[in-house]
Amino acid sequence: MGQAAQIVVLIKEPGTAKTRLAAALSAAERLRLAEECAVRALTAAQEVAGTIAVCGGPGAANLARRCGAEALVEEHPAGQNRAAERGLAEVLARGGSGCLVLSSDLPLVDAGSLRRLLEHAGTVEGPVAVVAPALGREGTNALYLRPIGDFDLQFGEASLPRFAAEARRRGRALVVHREPALALDLDEPDDLATLDRWRAASGETG
Repeated sequence: MGQAAQIVVLIKEPGTAKTRLAAALSAAERLRLAEECAVRALTAAQEVAGTIAVCGGPGAANLARRCGAEALVEEHPAGQNRAAERGLAEVLARGGSGCLVLSSDLPLVDAGSLRRLLEHAGTVEGPVAVVAPALGREGTNALYLRPIGDFDLQFGEASLPRFAAEARRRGRALVVHREPALALDLDEPDDLATLDRWRAASGETG
């Protein structure tokens, strides 16, 4: 594995993130939430492996660098799939044999959850795609590919079945890794209520 980065964290420009939460949070609150989630994802990733942040603008890049991560800035952001492709290509160019692509809007992510996903992937021989599903919407919050390449990315609404179909088409094993800390992403106001319930149950403060 050498010095190649093995985790790619996708970070939207914080000031433009979380627009679907506008009915529940002010612009300042959305900005703070986006930054907090990105910092949490970057911190967890860097505890586990070399990390590259693919950033949708200068604010995201500055945040990544403050966390000690390398930042690749998208001059013309074109969505999650293009951002992930850029990160995967960079890891591959550096000799990486496998890579975990991670969303930055996961308020519960921690290093242990990432290690468990990578350990799960390590139990599978041959080409593999490991997906961590989002809670309730058939989305995908994390994707591990080994090898990198020869796999069309499918991030977006209801991506999980499309990833499964792509894995079949490519002859890869598909592993669905169900991990509570990777399941909650903050897209809709109801997700904030889920986060509040989890924090109340765990004793974590927001």
